Amino acid sequence: MRVFTSGTRLGAFVLAAALLAGCASNGESDVPQLAENELYQEARSALDRGSYSTAVDRLEALDTRFPFGEHAEQVQLELIYAYYQVDNWEAARAAASRFIRLNPDHPQVDYAYYMRGLAAYQAGRFSLERLKLIDISKRDLGATRDAYADFRELLERFPDSEYAPDARQRIVYLRNVMAEHELHVADFYLRKGAYLAAVKRGRWVIENYPEAPATRDALAVMVEGYLGLEMRDRAREVLATLIENDPDNERLRGRTFRPLHVNARPLSLGS
Repeated sequence: MRVFTSGTRLGAFVLAAALLAGCASNGESDVPQLAENELYQEARSALDRGSYSTAVDRLEALDTRFPFGEHAEQVQLELIYAYYQVDNWEAARAAASRFIRLNPDHPQVDYAYYMRGLAAYQAGRFSLERLKLIDISKRDLGATRDAYADFRELLERFPDSEYAPDARQRIVYLRNVMAEHELHVADFYLRKGAYLAAVKRGRWVIENYPEAPATRDALAVMVEGYLGLEMRDRAREVLATLIENDPDNERLRGRTFRPLHVNARPLSLGS
């Protein structure tokens, strides 16, 4: 058993006090004790000049000190925006969810839905994506799926919202990314010999993302999976659909399908 001397205990107490003091010197404790309107004007001024960290501090102080004040609802909305601007996606989503829960009938609640989706959308992006150096469809897509669900909920609840057109465009992009991700998984199954799993994954893409370009490659995955399962008749049925919808697919040579991962002879219609 470790024994602490009085000097050790005193040192530990001093250290703990110093740490607490350091924590207290940051964030909301640095915000001056002002009346609600004055503090709100400071927050608005910080937002207007782009000092978003300062705005976060002021808005958090307002939210804590005046939870039922004159500007309470507006403060909650502006906190969502301020968190978003400092790249705190998780806090922005939490603040948006809180606003939706507390103010379901607010005239600007569609903004909270939109920002919740936008924060998830940004959380799923990677800085090199625009340079085409990485393929985010190969990464974990938890945040991307959240964004997809959030934007869909916005469109279902507020189809005429001013944020709906942008949400629709982002949904198309997110849908395509998620479909591509499923195909990467299906290809992994093919390489591992899990042919039934590959077929199921390809079918899932077709059923859930029918408008995504990846559905064509999903058909190719299914053909190859059926070949691996030695179900050539079923593979031939899907091949006919593939040729009809994507005659220039990279796995086709005319009307002949050449598998990439499965050790099986090429499949042609009528053979």
